[in-house]
Amino acid sequence: MSRITDILGIKYPIIQAPMSWVTSAELVAAVSNAGGMGTLGPNAGQNTTANGPDDSAERLRTEIRKTKELTDKPFGVNYFPPAVDAGENPYGEALLKVLVEEKVKVLVVVGEANEKDIKRLKEFGFTIVFRELHPTVLGAKKAERAGADIIVATGFDEGGSTPDIPVGTMTVVPMIVDAVNVPVMATGGISDKRGVNAAFALGAEGVYLGTRFIASVESPAHESAKQDIVKHGTEDLILLRTGYGGYWRATPHSTALEAQNLNDNQVNSTLSKIGNLKTAMLDGRLEEGINTVSSGIQFIREIKTCEDIVNELMADFISVNY
Repeated sequence: MSRITDILGIKYPIIQAPMSWVTSAELVAAVSNAGGMGTLGPNAGQNTTANGPDDSAERLRTEIRKTKELTDKPFGVNYFPPAVDAGENPYGEALLKVLVEEKVKVLVVVGEANEKDIKRLKEFGFTIVFRELHPTVLGAKKAERAGADIIVATGFDEGGSTPDIPVGTMTVVPMIVDAVNVPVMATGGISDKRGVNAAFALGAEGVYLGTRFIASVESPAHESAKQDIVKHGTEDLILLRTGYGGYWRATPHSTALEAQNLNDNQVNSTLSKIGNLKTAMLDGRLEEGINTVSSGIQFIREIKTCEDIVNELMADFISVNY
């Protein structure tokens, strides 16, 4: 057992990250049924863009209910705090209303460390797993002070939008662990048991993984995107500046290569080129979009079930604790 398993009511201290477009009730339930905690992310279970805040919220409600039909184990839902007054965040408020009505217990909150936002969510009774987009010691302390139950320390090795300061997982994790008293989870490039064990050695009490679960049987990602992960290694990947801080790490296809060329020619923003994750990751049109992954794809050589993935990653945790 660990503090994280106690807080979340799960068997193993592992969370499936709430990735945009490539989560679904089936994936989330599979991770939770395997003993970890699955998390519904933005556009979970969808293949079209929502028509405004209310439609987005009702789509989430449907996916929450579907997840409850597939598992009786704890699962989480992603929530982006407004970073502004609540009235200026219609999407967030519509989603929050559904989360309360559907009695969701765990929120994976991703964004800036705004104490007002976190305190407000705690007042609703949520358990808060907080991941600062650009992790800092100050942000971790603010989140802890506001009531966050668990903090995720994100290394530059992650997939998706990276932290704007290129500090690796090996440094960020102990830095955040030393700064707070609440349990810390590690994320960024962790894809096998060695990465999990290293995270524990650095002081983390759990791991938070995205890319490894994209390459799972139950993932809604297109089979072409999954095989793309299996096919490529770390040395194949392209780093793309976003224009708003941070980078995207992508497999080497036409759109990514074009965006890289814009970077090389010092064009300030490539966001229009790299923003289209759905096209590649969900629809499978790899040349027309971006398949964003962590640096840990080197160690993903096979598509496996979530149960097999969780059991393999947690093998040493199981042997020590059970």
